[in-house]
Amino acid sequence: MPIVFFRATLLAVVLPLGTALAQDADRGAALYTEYCATCHGLDGRGDGPMAGVLMIKPVNLTELGAANGGSFPMERVIKRIDGRDPLVSHGSPMPVYGQFFGYDAEAALEGSASTVQPVADLVAYLKEIQRAE
Repeated sequence: MPIVFFRATLLAVVLPLGTALAQDADRGAALYTEYCATCHGLDGRGDGPMAGVLMIKPVNLTELGAANGGSFPMERVIKRIDGRDPLVSHGSPMPVYGQFFGYDAEAALEGSASTVQPVADLVAYLKEIQRAE
């Protein structure tokens, strides 16, 4: 399966974590399918078609809360997606689509886990797919 990279134009809306940001899990599911499923699998279990070629196996995204004592690790997930907490599992830091999910340091409030709308939507979807303990 060929990998296609493209640039998306995005209006960044950066808000601190405590701010009421409208999250759309349906939009997040569509983003997940387009940008994440190739490595993490359609169901988020880390078994996507590219998983076998990565230096580090993709994490099972349905167990993020369970692996964190039953609490979804919101800030850590946001920072992993936007590249502030990089994981070099495919030869370059996450995210592969940094142009789209990237963190804008100049627009962020100091000391906050700010994010852009696509990341907020993606995180809403990831929270929805957490397995019950």
